[in-house]
Amino acid sequence: MPTRPLVLVDMLSYTGTKGGMETYTRELYRALGRMDTGLDFVALASKEGAALDLSWFPGEVIASRISGENRFVWAFGELVASSWTASRRKAQLVHSPATLSPMWTSMPTVVTIHDMLYWSHPELMTTPLYTRPVMWMEKRGAANAAHVITDSEVSGDEIVKYLGFPRQRLHVVPLAAEHPDSPPAPAQRPENLVVASGQRRPHKNWDRLVRALALVEEDVRPRLVITGARGDDPLAPVVAETGMGEWVELRGWVDDAELADLRSRARALAFPTLAEGFGLPILEAMAEGLPVIASDLPVLREVGGDAALWFDSLDLDSIADALRTVATRPEVLPGMAAAGLEQARLFSWERVAHETLAVFRTALAAR
Repeated sequence: MPTRPLVLVDMLSYTGTKGGMETYTRELYRALGRMDTGLDFVALASKEGAALDLSWFPGEVIASRISGENRFVWAFGELVASSWTASRRKAQLVHSPATLSPMWTSMPTVVTIHDMLYWSHPELMTTPLYTRPVMWMEKRGAANAAHVITDSEVSGDEIVKYLGFPRQRLHVVPLAAEHPDSPPAPAQRPENLVVASGQRRPHKNWDRLVRALALVEEDVRPRLVITGARGDDPLAPVVAETGMGEWVELRGWVDDAELADLRSRARALAFPTLAEGFGLPILEAMAEGLPVIASDLPVLREVGGDAALWFDSLDLDSIADALRTVATRPEVLPGMAAAGLEQARLFSWERVAHETLAVFRTALAAR
């Protein structure tokens, strides 16, 4: 019987704290595990990731001593350790699902680049000293890659623009969201509550969301819960400055169950971002029947279509109007929820898995 090709999956960034990129890795490989791929998989896991429940991964997991939380140790691992491990295990293909990838491999590499924010919006990155090294690593990884996968047409255009990657070896594979069996109906959302979640990086634009909330009349103003911070929350001074302490709750990092509970009770998800590679939170909300108010960006239009209530992310009055709408016009919520559910059904993790597998096979065939 011929040996099945072995794919080394670089999971050195997977620590349980990285949000959407980890959702992508987990759901992609969970879906691949349900398929007859004709491939075998082995993962190189970070020190933190190896301590997590990785039973969803369809193959062996190698526990490394590399910390995915230490940026410089992680960077070294991405550039060197993953390719060394792939050679040692005689892998025929390397997949790097979290943007950074080896600078050189003896076998083809497929890298999933989720966004080009360090190139398109360097002024919004929180660690300027890290920006140039990341840009260099992305450039080197792309130069070594046989194929690049990305989440959106907007990100694809930017990869070609900034990295000079050939369009013919670039594949746009949109992300997806799980679909609950019975999402709550809008009528079952009695609280005047808006939920938002995400890391506190500047491009997420949370400060404008809080300042816009202060413009909404007090007698109709919704309560706002923002999750996602770790450690001291940089939004706390903004909440204090605007006097929004009674209306804004900063919950920090929450688990999936707590986030699902918040979404089940909220009237809408707010997503005021200035830039994204995809915008997974709005798709996840739509799949749960939760209306979405979000920044009117081309990349988010790719995801949300006409199902969201769009606002100008730089205009406080525009954001406030969207908050006011979901707080005072409950009659529009059922239509928004229904449109969101229909939009979310256009995306599935099975499709992501099938299209990704096709890229793997193309890369393997051209060895």
